[in-house]
Amino acid sequence: MGKTGLKPIDNMKPILIYCYDAYCGWCFGFSPVMKEIARQYAGKLDIEVLSGGMLIDEYIAPINKIAPVILNEYQRVEELAGVKFGNDFLWHAHHPNESDWVMNSEKPAIALCILKELYPAEQLNFASDLQHALNVEGRDLDDDEAYRHLLNKYQLDEKSFFEKLHSEIYRDFSRQEFAMCRQLQVTAFPAVLLQASESQFYLVARGYTPLTEIKHRLNAILSELSDS
Repeated sequence: MGKTGLKPIDNMKPILIYCYDAYCGWCFGFSPVMKEIARQYAGKLDIEVLSGGMLIDEYIAPINKIAPVILNEYQRVEELAGVKFGNDFLWHAHHPNESDWVMNSEKPAIALCILKELYPAEQLNFASDLQHALNVEGRDLDDDEAYRHLLNKYQLDEKSFFEKLHSEIYRDFSRQEFAMCRQLQVTAFPAVLLQASESQFYLVARGYTPLTEIKHRLNAILSELSDS
């Protein structure tokens, strides 16, 4: 794979790259797995979360087009991942003609870029909180107000945050992340790769993958790297 624009990692810990999308239900299910990986491999791996841009440009869609997918998938996500979608979210899937939701991945991706610039160590937690805001609390991530409750938690200045949320500069940052995911040949979410050097990548997970399997693959890769 080619370079992604991620920082070179010579003489640094390997980077675990988590490609996700705030609107991806399987990413919501995978979030607890990633948080546990981050806990168990703290000090061994750095983690970079990239927004994938699942619903952008011609793929932006009103809820009535996405609702059938949600209703077809959410129970399987709950069954395999042990998460629970909230009634406030599912209402929109069950009543799409009464909902004004438009599913657009850009704004949550911009919000994550803002957070990463200020508090990079919190990026996985923030991504998880965005998924919780959508899938449990039923907040519309295309609405600025969906982010207000996170400002105090992450010590984000209100004026600065909302200015950046509508800034072309941070929009470009989000677009760069979408491009990085494409460059990494990620076409579906979630996906996890381990970057061992500036040009060496290992695929760890494509799609929802249980914790035990992720750990098995990671340990094998890390063992191979330590022997090389």
